[in-house]
Amino acid sequence: MSDSPAPTSIGEPVDPDVGVALPRQRRELRRAPWAVLGAVSAGGAIGALARDALTVAWPRQPGAFPWATFVTNVTGCLLIGVLMVLITEVWAAHQLLRLFLGTGVLGGYTTFSTYAVDAQQLVVAGAARTALLYLAATVVTALVAVYAGMALTRLATAVHKPRRGRR
Repeated sequence: MSDSPAPTSIGEPVDPDVGVALPRQRRELRRAPWAVLGAVSAGGAIGALARDALTVAWPRQPGAFPWATFVTNVTGCLLIGVLMVLITEVWAAHQLLRLFLGTGVLGGYTTFSTYAVDAQQLVVAGAARTALLYLAATVVTALVAVYAGMALTRLATAVHKPRRGRR
């Protein structure tokens, strides 16, 4: 018997956020494709609206550091770190909740495509140094934000977990 996950059939979509190796989750996805699409779509709309509101409230000047996109991506990554700990270590989260919040809301909220366009526009505007700073700062800060979100959530939820080995 092998510990490797069971292969999926050709043509079957694979979501890396879903444990398709688990028979129960595979059945759940097959039974409810419209529920999955609905959860991701609704979450994506909410996330995109939140991102747009931040961009409208904090417009970018040509050649200036794109703070709205930077803040959006960093806060989104922080929330992804929080969510991943909550749904994998604290809650027994329903798969549709994971898809709604993770893929939908946070996927719609974060915007790494705009990040690339912002960098390109900075170069065109003659602000190549700002573009390089923006590219590097976003990646580093986003990774730190995911780690911080995970660490802080583990710290906050450890208070409520019983300690093993102690009476």
